Amino acid sequence: MARALTRARATRAPLVRHGNRTPLAQLLPHDEAEAHARTLLARIAAPPALTETLRIWISLHGSWDRAAVAPAVHRNTVRQRIARCAALLGTDLDDPDVCMELWFALRHGGQ
Repeated sequence: MARALTRARATRAPLVRHGNRTPLAQLLPHDEAEAHARTLLARIAAPPALTETLRIWISLHGSWDRAAVAPAVHRNTVRQRIARCAALLGTDLDDPDVCMELWFALRHGGQ
């Protein structure tokens, strides 16, 4: 680390190579991201409690107890809603790639 700092000072180069990265969301046009989100989340759009519970649950990394606090529901209600989302979406919510895509959709066009 000390060598990297010395070299950065000597060359006036930043230590962080990718510090000004473009966010993933900016790689797609906004209208395309919204259309993808609407299509992906269409099966769980009604009732809105499913979409909101999924949003909270993913944002809290799958914590049942913590996801129950925000909407003030029992943790078993969260479990039932997440199971319903998985069934309606026909997907495995234990797969991090699935959760990443759903998170993207929920943040960029979900209800």
